[in-house]
Amino acid sequence: MREFKARCALAIYSSVGRILHPFIYPYLGYRAAKGKEVLARRCERLGKPTTDRPHGTLVWFHAASVGETIAIMPMMEHILSLGFKVLLTTGTVTSATLVENRFGKRIIHQFNPLDLKAAVHRFLNYWQPDLALICESEIWPMRINELARRKIPQILVNAHLSEKSYKAWKRRPALAHYIFSKLDLAVTQSEVDAQYFRELGVHAAEVSGNLKAEIAPVSDDSNLADFRAAVKYRPVWAAISTHAGEEVIAAEVHNALKNHLPNLLTIIVPRHPERVDEILKLLAERNLNVVRKSENQLPSDYTDILLGDTIGEMGLYLRLAQVAFVGKSLGNEGGHNPLEPALIGSAIISGPNVENFAETYQRLEADQAVRIVQDATQLAVQVNLLLTKPKERARLIENARKSSAKMAGAFANTLKAIDPFLQPLTMRARLTSIESARKIRRKR
Repeated sequence: MREFKARCALAIYSSVGRILHPFIYPYLGYRAAKGKEVLARRCERLGKPTTDRPHGTLVWFHAASVGETIAIMPMMEHILSLGFKVLLTTGTVTSATLVENRFGKRIIHQFNPLDLKAAVHRFLNYWQPDLALICESEIWPMRINELARRKIPQILVNAHLSEKSYKAWKRRPALAHYIFSKLDLAVTQSEVDAQYFRELGVHAAEVSGNLKAEIAPVSDDSNLADFRAAVKYRPVWAAISTHAGEEVIAAEVHNALKNHLPNLLTIIVPRHPERVDEILKLLAERNLNVVRKSENQLPSDYTDILLGDTIGEMGLYLRLAQVAFVGKSLGNEGGHNPLEPALIGSAIISGPNVENFAETYQRLEADQAVRIVQDATQLAVQVNLLLTKPKERARLIENARKSSAKMAGAFANTLKAIDPFLQPLTMRARLTSIESARKIRRKR
C-alpha cells in the first residue's frame, strides 16, 4: 500500500510536469531576459544536448550553484586523473562561467535538465553516464527514479539536509522512502545528516565532513598586488555573497562608520552579479563613490565601495578584507559558507539565519571564531570593533583557522567512500583498452 501511494504521488508529480511543459520555453526566455539563463542554451533545460558525448566512461556530476561547484572541483580533478570523462550540470549562469574559467574544455558543462520526465529521459538517453555524483541536497524525484530504473549508481556527496527539509519529507513517509531508497549512498557532512538520510530510506550513509572546509578561494597574484597597492593601509571590510536587502545594510554600515573611519573601504560581493544594476542604483542613492571590478577599476583614495561583480574572484576580495560579513544571513534564511573567510584569514561576522550551515556555525561559535549579529546596528558595531582592535581581530581569525582545520579530511573520506563504485569503472576501462589494443593488432 505504501509503495502504491508513492507511485500515485509520483504520477501526479509527473502529470503536473507534463501540464506545465508548454510554458517552459517562454518561462526560460523570461529568465534569460533577467540574466538567469543563457538564451542560446535553454534547450539544455529540456535535456537537449549542445555538444557531443565523448567516448569512454562518463561520470556525471551535478551541483546546484557556485558554492557546490567549488566544493566538488577537487573530486572532478580526481576523476579526470583516472582517465574518465566528466560531465557537470549546474543550475546557474554564474556557476557555468566559473566552470568555464576553471576547466575550459577539460570537462563538459550542461545546464541541468528540469525534473520533467521527458527532459530527464532525453538527457539520460543521450549522455548515458556510468555514475552520477550529486552534490549536497539536490533531491529530484524524476531524476532519481530514472537513474535507478537504468541501474546507474547514484551517490550524494557532501550531502546535507536541513531540519526543515527533513521534517517536510517525514510528513510524506511513503514518498520519501520510495525516492530515498533508490539512492545507493549518501556521503554526508555530519552524523546528523547521515541519520536524516538513513531515516528517510537511503540504504547506506557515511560521514565525510564538509568538503567546503578544505577549499580556500584562489586569487591571481598580480591582480592582488595591484589592488593591495591601491588600497594601501585603509581599513577594509567585505560583505560577501549578499542577497537583496543586504547591500543596503552594507551601505548603511559604511555611512555609519565613515565618521569614525574616514578612509574606510567597503567591498560588496553580491551572490548573483546579474543584480548589479539594481545594486548600483541603491548605492548611487546614498551618494557613495563606487568602482566595479568587472570594469578593471582600481579603488582610489576617494572610493567608498568596491563592487565585486565578477565570478570566481572571492579569493581576491577576501584577501583584501580584514573583516568579512557572510550574506544570506540577515535578510534571507539559510546562510552561506563561512569557511572561505576562515581559510583565508578574515574575521567572520554573520547574521543569525544560517540553517544551511548550522553545524559549521555551531562549531565556529563553540570555538569563539565568529560574531553573530542581529541587525545593521550590531553589524556596524562589530565591523568597527574588529577593524579598530587588531588583537581582537587576530584572535578571532586564529580561532577560525584552528576550527576549520578540525573540520578537514572530507575529501579523503569521500574518495574512500565512493571507491567501491569507481573500481568497477576502472576495471571496465582497462578491459576495454585491452580489447581495443587486441583489435588493432588483429587488423595489422
